[in-house]
Amino acid sequence: MGLLFEEIDTQPSPIGTISLRRRRIPALGDDDIYEVKLGDEFLMSSLFVAAEEALADLGLAALDRDHLSVVVGGLGLGYTAARALRDSRVTRLTVVELLGPVIHWHQSGQVPLGPVLSNDERCRLVEGDFFARARGEHGGLDPESSGEGVDAILLDIDHSPSDWLADGNAAFYTEASLSRLAAQLRPGGVFALWSNEPPETGVQKRLSEAIGPTRAEVVTFYNPFQNREATNTVYVSAREE
Repeated sequence: MGLLFEEIDTQPSPIGTISLRRRRIPALGDDDIYEVKLGDEFLMSSLFVAAEEALADLGLAALDRDHLSVVVGGLGLGYTAARALRDSRVTRLTVVELLGPVIHWHQSGQVPLGPVLSNDERCRLVEGDFFARARGEHGGLDPESSGEGVDAILLDIDHSPSDWLADGNAAFYTEASLSRLAAQLRPGGVFALWSNEPPETGVQKRLSEAIGPTRAEVVTFYNPFQNREATNTVYVSAREE
């Protein structure tokens, strides 16, 4: 048995110190658990990925077309992006990640899904501010779309639309900002949003008014630390044809 705990990397970032850790909990099995922290705050763990994968599954399932161009906002441990690549309809995947160290973890193989993303020719890892690009800055979310827009945008950055990693992110969740995001979707395209909170009527209403018909899907998974089921929410909005 190897080390039960290891801090793999710690780097400064514009929003605080970002760190990658690996631990093993014998009571939960022999697999390594990877964790990402921002300062003292846990961002994600490879022990809980059901909702991150559901973000891709639910978002792409809402599209009835082939040759999909997809943007993922937030790289993390790569579970949403890797899940999207399992859909054979995806021909281009652009992952926009603010923090360079997170991209380096993948490109250097320090996280399990790093080789999956780095070796897939459909996938590009782009260091940049998703929210600025959502406003149309820096060529937009996918400059290679040549202004045609993308088929799906899958977002998992903040804890929820009312609990942000940085205060500046709050402006994105207004109807006006979401409308600018919708302009980067092709007609019939889909925006899917992960949230750590239960479905919120106000969020669903803003998404419906800014983008199009929206549903909230509750994703349930088991939390062994609390010995009970936990839930996240995935909102799926479809732009009108």
